[in-house]
Amino acid sequence: MSLILYERVGHEGRRPSPFSWRIRYALRHKGVAVDYVPMRFADVETVRRLSGQHMVPVLVDGDRVVHDSWNIAVHLEERFPDRPPLFGNEAARGMARFITVWADTALAPLMRRLIYADFVWCLDAGDRAYFRQSRERELGMTLEEACADRATAMASFRRAMGPLERTLAGQAFLGGAAPTYADYAVFSFFQWARLGSPGEILSEDSAVHAWRARMIGLFDGLGDLFAGYPAPQDAAAAR
Repeated sequence: MSLILYERVGHEGRRPSPFSWRIRYALRHKGVAVDYVPMRFADVETVRRLSGQHMVPVLVDGDRVVHDSWNIAVHLEERFPDRPPLFGNEAARGMARFITVWADTALAPLMRRLIYADFVWCLDAGDRAYFRQSRERELGMTLEEACADRATAMASFRRAMGPLERTLAGQAFLGGAAPTYADYAVFSFFQWARLGSPGEILSEDSAVHAWRARMIGLFDGLGDLFAGYPAPQDAAAAR
């Protein structure tokens, strides 16, 4: 029986969720077949009935239902021990966990200040009002206000990226010579920004930019599987 992954779907079939992207890469890394089921924010009750909570991705493996991208990655590692490892060993798993939490709590909030005003247009038209209302409530301001001072936001983002830049200047991947789940976790946010905004957030001469290109090209160009940011006329029409 094939696995089933429930993941967020956006405008014209785009895949806007960074958490789904890290699992897409993990599945390809493991070489595991999976069926994908697209879910909108409006499908929240379906997700709740399935998993007891409201977030995707959700993996169904027979009678086992796993939610949260980290839990899914651990499940894949333990379920398919004969396939290429996502972590390597217990110590490497602990380090991958730290890097994942760093990406979620330090990198992603800074990226939001760079892409949120654009990102809303990558969502399905029926989901945009919910996204705007929920995120603006969290931010205490509009998406446009949150992204208004791009220069300051970019400076903060580049400072936070310092350790990442220095690491990737000396090795091809965070996992060393080959990618591991730590790469997929961090890359997922760069993919989120890349597909969720027309603005470039990386300098072309940076080590992170070169690493991102390597990540996009993995698994027969997995990072380019879906279209990127909607053309300006699409966003204008949606308004």
